[in-house]
Amino acid sequence: MKMELDDNDKQQRTSQTPLILAIEDNEDNLLIVNYIVDSLNYRFIGEPDGNKTLLIAREFQPNLILLDIMLPEANGIDLFHVLRQDSSTKHIPIIAVTALASAEEKHKILEAGFDAYVSKPYMLEDIEEVICRYLNYKS
Repeated sequence: MKMELDDNDKQQRTSQTPLILAIEDNEDNLLIVNYIVDSLNYRFIGEPDGNKTLLIAREFQPNLILLDIMLPEANGIDLFHVLRQDSSTKHIPIIAVTALASAEEKHKILEAGFDAYVSKPYMLEDIEEVICRYLNYKS
């Protein structure tokens, strides 16, 4: 289930409104993130197919990417490196989102260079806090 901005949403919000891209294969998790982003009055694109990450990030230039580490068709850490190596996306903050909760896994993810880490299952406050922290930082 891919979620994009509908025409009404595009017309109501200016291009100055921050855009969040979530790469997540679980539809329920995409709905949760969409709910949080909407409550913050930001724009949202949700994509379940990790193979489309770079294409979407290049085209829409989101202000923040929430990237699932364990996708069926792609490794989130590999996708992170692809985004960091591309001149059009290397500046975008990328937050790792994963069910890998061990201290070792968290260290590995942060060592890879992710800007931050959020555990699943989602705590609404954690997602909201990290979104606000990185979008306010960029402003």
